[in-house]
Amino acid sequence: MKRILFLLLTLSAFGGNAQNFEGIMTWKMTAEVTDPKYKAQMEQAQKQMNDPATQAQMKEMEEKMNDPEFKKMMESNPQLKAQMEAAMKMMKGGDANAMMNSGIVVKIKNQNMAMVMDGGMIKMETLYLHDKNASYKIDRAAKTYSPMPAQTEDPNNKVEVKVTKTGETAKVLDYTCTKYIVDIASKGQTMQQFVWSTTAIKDFDLKSLARQRTGNSQYRLFYDQIEGVPLKTEMATPQGKMSMEATEIKRQSLPASDFVIPSGFKEVPFSVF
Repeated sequence: MKRILFLLLTLSAFGGNAQNFEGIMTWKMTAEVTDPKYKAQMEQAQKQMNDPATQAQMKEMEEKMNDPEFKKMMESNPQLKAQMEAAMKMMKGGDANAMMNSGIVVKIKNQNMAMVMDGGMIKMETLYLHDKNASYKIDRAAKTYSPMPAQTEDPNNKVEVKVTKTGETAKVLDYTCTKYIVDIASKGQTMQQFVWSTTAIKDFDLKSLARQRTGNSQYRLFYDQIEGVPLKTEMATPQGKMSMEATEIKRQSLPASDFVIPSGFKEVPFSVF
């Protein structure tokens, strides 16, 4: 989960600094477990979900959820209800990989950004407001919003970052992108990230990323060393590989109402789930 959030903060960081761009960007997300231990756990979870006894239990639980008293109880807690329904759908389908988010839809207007994750057990929605330089988690099922905490440099965690521009290029959405290699060392662990960035999109500004509120300041600084707009990001860790790639950039006028905290929503403390 931490790795997914890191990729999301990567996306939100440059999205929040768009200058004149207005429209919708769509991304796909993929994840692959390579660590033998975690891979075995995933395979075991897959077998358990496909087991007839487990499927029978899921059917029994589904019937219980349709009970009037149970439904009444769930209606009083919309967030729990949404999570249970998503879990039931995933487990009934018998696919452990369905837990992972499959894509992100990003709306941008006047340097504001609204982002929604597609697929997976958890549907996370965030809102970045440029005039406040602040980000919020939006929960429409529970009708709540949570200010996302500003990440600051941890004096007890020395992070070393090395950015290498390569001569390798690739096409993403017909844009020519240059590959950058980002090596990150922190707390005795190393992580390598590959970023494909294009200079063909002129109405995005990445140079102000070091001043962006969202994300750990020690990690985000390396974006100041990358030219253009990243359209593809890959991350390699000892546990597995993760990636995000832009699949559509659509310029269009968007209503201002897409970039406000919904009326009547209650503020609650931030939590990942």
